[in-house]
Amino acid sequence: MNNTISEVSEIQVSYKPNKIVSSKIATSFDAVQIIRKFWNEETIEMQEEVKVILLNNSNCVLGIYNLSKGGITSSLVDIRLVLSVALKCLAQGIILVHNHPSGNLKPSSADLDIVKKLKESCKIMDINLFDSIIITKESYMSFADDGLI
Repeated sequence: MNNTISEVSEIQVSYKPNKIVSSKIATSFDAVQIIRKFWNEETIEMQEEVKVILLNNSNCVLGIYNLSKGGITSSLVDIRLVLSVALKCLAQGIILVHNHPSGNLKPSSADLDIVKKLKESCKIMDINLFDSIIITKESYMSFADDGLI
């Protein structure tokens, strides 16, 4: 029995907030202004990326999580990773953001499906999915503003 115990991995969880400036998000425009600071504008039309803005209960930004980088037309959104990061930093809410290298702001059926699945998953964990935003070099589209969340 002692051999079995020594072969089990120990799990450690830690979170070290680094708040220099408290950025509060009240609108989709606020979220886009913040996330663009973390986006490489030179690759925004080349490669799809997904980032998550993590918020506290006052809608202040706890941090930005770089979820994935994909190809020209897609990038993976692993809901388990999104939720694990949100839980680890005790986020009360999240905003999912991804770019469309094509410049098209219309959400794809895959975009709509993942947002629906993420919203349902967040609800179970008592985390608010405030918005999902598609950005391009010139503009953005908000699911919340368009009544899709």
